[in-house]
Amino acid sequence: MEKLSPAILKTKQHFEILDGLRGIAAIAVVTFHFMEIAYSDYSKDFIGHGFLAVDFFFCLSGFVIGYAYDDRVGKMGIKEFFKSRLIRLHPLVVFGSVLGLLGFIFDPFNAQPIARSAGSILLLFLSSILMIPNPTMNERYFNLFGFNAPAWSLFWEYVANIVYALVLCRLQRRYLIVLTAISAVGICYVAAHSGNLMGGWSGGTFWDGGVRIAYSFTAGLLVYRYNLIVKNKLGFIGLSILLMLAFLSPFSTWNWLTEPFIVIIYFPLMVSLGAGAVLNNSLRKICVFSGSISYPLYMTHYAVMWMFGNYYAANKPDAVHLAYIIIPGLVVLVTFAYLVMIGYDIPLRRYLTERRKKQAVK
Repeated sequence: MEKLSPAILKTKQHFEILDGLRGIAAIAVVTFHFMEIAYSDYSKDFIGHGFLAVDFFFCLSGFVIGYAYDDRVGKMGIKEFFKSRLIRLHPLVVFGSVLGLLGFIFDPFNAQPIARSAGSILLLFLSSILMIPNPTMNERYFNLFGFNAPAWSLFWEYVANIVYALVLCRLQRRYLIVLTAISAVGICYVAAHSGNLMGGWSGGTFWDGGVRIAYSFTAGLLVYRYNLIVKNKLGFIGLSILLMLAFLSPFSTWNWLTEPFIVIIYFPLMVSLGAGAVLNNSLRKICVFSGSISYPLYMTHYAVMWMFGNYYAANKPDAVHLAYIIIPGLVVLVTFAYLVMIGYDIPLRRYLTERRKKQAVK
């Protein structure tokens, strides 16, 4: 391995429309989480497929990781690659876990006393910040991470990053095609067996998450490595509408067919179009903002979801009052995510990156 230099560590230029679409997907999944609490029958939920945003994240991640690291992971080395990913991802894993712990202890809408020992709570918290699945909270529906439910997808993201560094970064394209095809069969099997692709978040559906990222991450890698970028003039608005169509598609008995189509074909196509679209300068700041807050929003919103769930169970608000709660709630959560980003995530990542660069040149 050649000597590590700051140039090797430098972040590449972003695909700004793809960043913007990531933010759209993050808002969609937060909206979905609000709505699923109010409507347990997903066929009555206007955004009943909002959970597929995770599969879009996975596909986008495969494309971005390939773009950012395929030509330099060998120069960086596996250790430095892991450091890069930890600096990028883990500060918000910790922050989301702290929020989840505080929300669990101080939830103002939970009238039931906490029926867990301090030792149990500490173990759950440590599992959360160390990304060790611990689906033992029956009061949290046996989520892999009871204090921050969305972290289940980050767990699989970490797994994908490890597999990428050890295997995929060197895997020839023809073998990557075979792996992606096998994973696509897995997607179809999970959809047919479960009736949908919603699994992965709980102990009982653990391996569904592995199948979901196995396909979408490798599909994103294929889009990058075969340069399957479709030049177009749809722009950020046009592509945002197309992406939302997937999340707004009806939740029905045909999920076993429609969801694999969306995941296997539609999302890789969206990544191809997003990478090849022309961005209107007037929308550049919106795309940058949308992309920047996507990960903080995803990792900080769920403590509020548990509180909202307890509030809903106690008060059963009607549709009008739900709108009065959810719409301002989205604004507050986006604002909070932005504050967390500028006050915690960016400064901490900048500090860790600068410290790492100083060590690299010693």
